[in-house]
Amino acid sequence: MLQVTHENRFFDIWPRVVRAGSRATIHLKPRYRHRVLAPDAEFAVSVFAAEHMPADSGGEPQARVTVRAHEGTLSFAHEFGEEQHYLVEVSTTGDEAAWPRLRFPVYAVTDDLYGLLPLQGDMHMHSHHSDGRESPEFVAASCRRIGLDFMALTDHGQYAPSIEAQEAFAGLPLDLLICRGEEIHPPDNPVHMVSFGARHSVNEMIASERPRYDAEVSQLAASLGPGLSATARQQVASCVWVFQQIRSHGGLGIFCHPYWHVRSGYTPSAEVTAAIFARQPFDAYEVIGGYYRHEVDSNTLQVARYHEEAAKGRTLPIVGVSDAHGCDNSDLFGWYRTVVFSPSASLDDIGAAIRAGRSVAVEAMAQESVRVYGPRRLVQYALFLLREVLPGHDEICAAEGRLMLDHLDGDEQANAHLAASRGRSLAYLRRRVGQRP
Repeated sequence: MLQVTHENRFFDIWPRVVRAGSRATIHLKPRYRHRVLAPDAEFAVSVFAAEHMPADSGGEPQARVTVRAHEGTLSFAHEFGEEQHYLVEVSTTGDEAAWPRLRFPVYAVTDDLYGLLPLQGDMHMHSHHSDGRESPEFVAASCRRIGLDFMALTDHGQYAPSIEAQEAFAGLPLDLLICRGEEIHPPDNPVHMVSFGARHSVNEMIASERPRYDAEVSQLAASLGPGLSATARQQVASCVWVFQQIRSHGGLGIFCHPYWHVRSGYTPSAEVTAAIFARQPFDAYEVIGGYYRHEVDSNTLQVARYHEEAAKGRTLPIVGVSDAHGCDNSDLFGWYRTVVFSPSASLDDIGAAIRAGRSVAVEAMAQESVRVYGPRRLVQYALFLLREVLPGHDEICAAEGRLMLDHLDGDEQANAHLAASRGRSLAYLRRRVGQRP
């Protein structure tokens, strides 16, 4: 979990995200009786632009105003310019010992991002039904404990465990979106694909309708054109068919870890990987995934491939996933995730946001700095949110995740506490990103 900064711990500051090119009012209120805003005290508020500051400004603020507190809250208005990070500095005009200088950032975004919720999720994880350690419901509750807003269990070749995770919490007042999913392994195809949110199982479809699968894949293989070996042609056609089925059932198809190093080489082959990128039948690319520290080169290569494809003019929606096979005191779990900029926490909106390219992949390996991957503009905004907004959200989620585990353990009080907490995390985000309740 990311650490809450001093300013965010002891002061409620809202909104933290404003509309670029418009006037916004920022409010600051001390928390926990940490400081008292005396009504007769004067405060100087300065606003600095982090980017595009005039070369001859000498670090001078864009604006400086003097304001007084009203009913324990300090409020000031400012005309924010272009999309970027702004630094707000608040200091007393009187005794500085009684009020230390505060500095906190505010981010201005343009209309396409303004008001969207930064939702965190993991769409590739396993339970003890395949090669994971814990039950599906334990995995779901653990996801909430680390701040996730949405998740899907994606056991190897199995769709039912994801339903089991949903049913374990059916009817409970949760803000965690538990989605259906599976990792798909077609016959004679080494490519791993994840189905996120689809209404039906593709693995089961292949097993029960194998003649149909074989016939339709053969037809697709014949249509791929020259330039591929027979083996690659069959594998690529199989992938195209799988992604078509995921999409037809309302799911998001994810192309997984193409630089997974197994034994003496990478799987899938470079020929297959190139053909999949050229045709782009998937909805999202797993740009970083669940690699251990000794496997980090694979993520580095996947990121490099993302930039190479982008340089060719391709738009690649991306996700980051843990591919965790254990949640309790395990590596990988929580190391990688996706941040999606979505108008709501519904499955449809999250899927649409990813397809539209409004997502980034986050790497937060234990004891290391947080890194974000994706388009530069979204990366910069996400770094701000991960530092200034999401830690407080994650604390709310952690308490709810503990209550979910208590519910599984038979605590009859847990449901009432979950009901009382419902909506808190989303309200927290809405207040800070400027979305109306």
